[in-house]
Amino acid sequence: MDHPREGRREVGCPERHTWTLYESAPDGVSVGLWECEPGRWRIEFGEHQHEYFTVLAGRVRLHTPDGTWAEFGPGQAAVIPAGFRGSFEVLERVRKHFVVIGR
Repeated sequence: MDHPREGRREVGCPERHTWTLYESAPDGVSVGLWECEPGRWRIEFGEHQHEYFTVLAGRVRLHTPDGTWAEFGPGQAAVIPAGFRGSFEVLERVRKHFVVIGR
């Protein structure tokens, strides 16, 4: 269990849970389940870090710095590309399956 770092929080201080199902340190691959309460915080991906996720329950939004956003709900999948800068918002308690590649 953890929370977004204080300096990145935009709305609330949501509690987050991560269950890592597979990890390969040399390849920078991590696969698992993630659950979070509603809230919003800034995220910054490294130039070689990508995430693919599928929402199992709940709703989330990815916000870009220019003010646009994309929303995802149950059964929908998305990719957060390398170098992404923006905000991640949990609208309804979410559970997602994730695959992160790179560090």
